Amino acid sequence: MYLLHKQNFLQTIHEDSGSLPLEPMECLCSSSSSKPLTNLQFQKFSKSNSIQVHHSFQLFSPNKLSSSCSRTSRRSVMVALAGRQGWDFGRFLKTLYFFNGPPSPAKFFDFVIGRFLGSTSGEPVWEMGGSDVVLVAGGTGGVGRRVVDVLRAKGLAVRVLVRNEEKARKMLGPDVDLVVGDITKEGTLAPEYFKGVKKVINAVSVIVGPKEGDTPERAKYSQGIKFFEPEIKGDSPEMVEYIGLRNLINAVKISVGLRNGKSLFGPQDKQSSQLVWGALDDVVMGGVSEGFFQIDPMGDENGGPTGVFKGFVSTANNGGFSSIRTRNFSVPENLSAYDGLELCVKGDGRRYKLIVRISPEWDTLGYTAIFDTTKDQWQSIHIPFSTLKPIFRARTVFDAPKFDPSKIFSLQIMFSKFESDGKLNPTFAEGPFQLPISSIRAYIKEPITPRFVHVSSAGVTRPDRPGLDLSRQPPAVRLNKELGFILTFKLKGEDLIRESGIPYAIVRPCALTEEPAGADLIFDQGDNITGKISREEVARICVAALESPYAYDKTFEVKSVVPFSEPFTVDPENPPPEKDYDIYFKDLKDGITGKEALEQTPVPV
Repeated sequence: MYLLHKQNFLQTIHEDSGSLPLEPMECLCSSSSSKPLTNLQFQKFSKSNSIQVHHSFQLFSPNKLSSSCSRTSRRSVMVALAGRQGWDFGRFLKTLYFFNGPPSPAKFFDFVIGRFLGSTSGEPVWEMGGSDVVLVAGGTGGVGRRVVDVLRAKGLAVRVLVRNEEKARKMLGPDVDLVVGDITKEGTLAPEYFKGVKKVINAVSVIVGPKEGDTPERAKYSQGIKFFEPEIKGDSPEMVEYIGLRNLINAVKISVGLRNGKSLFGPQDKQSSQLVWGALDDVVMGGVSEGFFQIDPMGDENGGPTGVFKGFVSTANNGGFSSIRTRNFSVPENLSAYDGLELCVKGDGRRYKLIVRISPEWDTLGYTAIFDTTKDQWQSIHIPFSTLKPIFRARTVFDAPKFDPSKIFSLQIMFSKFESDGKLNPTFAEGPFQLPISSIRAYIKEPITPRFVHVSSAGVTRPDRPGLDLSRQPPAVRLNKELGFILTFKLKGEDLIRESGIPYAIVRPCALTEEPAGADLIFDQGDNITGKISREEVARICVAALESPYAYDKTFEVKSVVPFSEPFTVDPENPPPEKDYDIYFKDLKDGITGKEALEQTPVPV
């Protein structure tokens, strides 16, 4: 085996971003002869450099390579045990062992042949998880099927979660993207159903029908429970409105994301133990720079713990970079719900790099962004995934696969003399450097819009409201107990959404009708209004809420201005104009749910 001279082979493969092109054990040869070291000589060399060798290696000779390989090797492979400033081979091996485990001579042999023959790295092509899919749960219900129609009319990617595939195909058409599952049965919600899903509209509801049955055309259902004696059909309100909703939230949480982002590193949140950082410096190509990572228990902006990347960088021996890199995550991070990474750092006025890898391979593309810091100031650095640049061995790869945030295997932070493609870092200076890092998290960009729109019901807070005259309330409020505490469990389900951390909008329609959309509307909060509203109108409101920052984290009731006693119709030849629902959303307030009234003292009678 051979140690390849850094002026030749190592320099040609040097990636200043810190990605090591060689497998864990490089080749060794004598400094005075081109003959390869024997196993015994290798062991003596290792002992003299305080290196513990636990594996035996079959050393190879250049005559085992092809003739073209041999000609190249005579030009490129030169002996070098001693660098001009003493290559710390022990630290080199420790670096390799830390990130790669036991060495693999076979992989190294394949790598050398590939380099001599001019082959390129076999980068895996990662397929994206799909476009931003909107999942509709309850897509065969009165509101749900109309939600599907509205989304498809807008050209949006739709996936429908249904219990009965045959029924759904007949209702929605043969080309709709269906997944079959039941939210009341957690095991039926397979993870692959939610790949690519970025937003959810939940129109699942417990089934209420007339005790004495309905007509084939469901005429009683169309009139609403005001006109018939109701009962629960099928699963109980607790199973559907509470347990089922909890199952759905848990199933989609990873794919739709959390408003406060996902923490990847933060000693104050005890997240640091989940990331194992190690130094990765220019020692991998013969340099002498040295960095390390430590936890400062009182170093962050609030006097709490923080991570610190620090060290000394030198250009000796053609070096010039220092970095820290995580070991590969045991399970790749899925950050497809988020828009980028936020680093909270205390700057030293220098320019650094963030490198993200979407492959478990060691020598692979690094999706890279540079960021500047302000000296002696804590700052939040936002790095959108869309700005990451594919770099391989210090060169931009223009035909690289698109960055896939669903398969993140490692992170790296670097201070380097170079940026990429030979461009110099204007802030680079040899000597000590220090970058405290208090947190790294995935974030959702502003303005945040709802990721989970839920169709609930007006009246959910009223059954237990002090001093309320139930005789003047809608039937569902009066019959809450007889209907399995339907409104009580709807409210409990709402609370699950509000507590989930997912950006949401909760729509509480009044009595639903089969009338067309188009009537003027009244939006309210506090759960006080009664009236009616078209199912088609509710579907349009749900879809509009997905895109509106004004609907973010809001709970509201909605009805039409048309009273129950008057039917609402539209002229098909002259339909009403499509509404701008932001006009209504803009007036909504945070934190108003109607639960406030449950805490009030009853009014004396």
